[in-house]
Amino acid sequence: MLTIKDIAKKAEVSVATVSKVMNGYDDIGEVTKAKVLKIIKENNYRPNANAQSLRTNKSFLVGLFFKDHQDSGVKHPFFRGIISGLEERLLENNYDMILFSANWEDQFSYLEKCQFRNVDGAILMGIPKDDPKLSELLAAKIPSVFIDLDISDDKASYIISDNEKGAREAVKHLAELGHQKIAVIEGEEITIPTQKRLAGYKAEMKAQNLEIRDEWIIQGRFSVDGGVKAMKEILALENRPTAIFCMGDEIAVGAMQSIKEAGLKVPDDFSIVGFDDIEISQYLNPALTTIRQKKEEMGIEAANMVLELINNPKEKVESEIIDTEFILRNSTRKL
Repeated sequence: MLTIKDIAKKAEVSVATVSKVMNGYDDIGEVTKAKVLKIIKENNYRPNANAQSLRTNKSFLVGLFFKDHQDSGVKHPFFRGIISGLEERLLENNYDMILFSANWEDQFSYLEKCQFRNVDGAILMGIPKDDPKLSELLAAKIPSVFIDLDISDDKASYIISDNEKGAREAVKHLAELGHQKIAVIEGEEITIPTQKRLAGYKAEMKAQNLEIRDEWIIQGRFSVDGGVKAMKEILALENRPTAIFCMGDEIAVGAMQSIKEAGLKVPDDFSIVGFDDIEISQYLNPALTTIRQKKEEMGIEAANMVLELINNPKEKVESEIIDTEFILRNSTRKL
């Protein structure tokens, strides 16, 4: 059976160098790294997991926690994109990812699940900031990266989209088309992205000298059904808006459905802007104008962060805000 010593001999490097290449350390030159990886691939070398764990005192496992208020699990279009990026980068660095099931919460804390599975680090998304079980995870100094939650210390960091900027771009686009009555459908969950998007909506409405009316701020849910119900509230208003900023694309899908059922049209009667740019957005009729979150990039960067926290325990990893992108399609029109 081929060993790490055999790989080192073939590559004419030390065993330590081969180990660093396989474990993703960044102090190895690109030429040497490429040479070692080529020999590993040519020889179909697979390190013994138990031996590797004993030698390095690492499990080469990262635990993924996420809460989805729709209970759609990994099918959730936003989370699915992030998980794809996570998986890609972790695999490149010989790490596996454990997805902790949703039913652990009543019996275990985050820390207990991490300890039970002996993970080297944790990635958390969809977690409310006031979750009381977070404090012991942070106190235990397990390398942790939060997605869409601004928590950081010497062993924790976070990554988040520029939600406020994205919301401002959505409102600015509608205002530039001549819309003065712009409503917003928000998610009912109190999260950092929801709060930032609402702040962006209000800030840009003020910047455009547009009136902010309480009845135009509709609480929905981040789901198609939430969009359906929220849009029905808007349709029942005496003073209807002409444009709606939806805080999620699934909300926008539901809103468009209610508009169609009422015998009205998008964008003839209402202009709609979403947020996320989930895959279905481009296939709607009309195709949805939206704010793109760079989901896979967020996953890749979150993986980079947790690996950095694991491999360089003395270094603080800076948090990162990922830019959003305005995507113009056919669901908005000039008044």
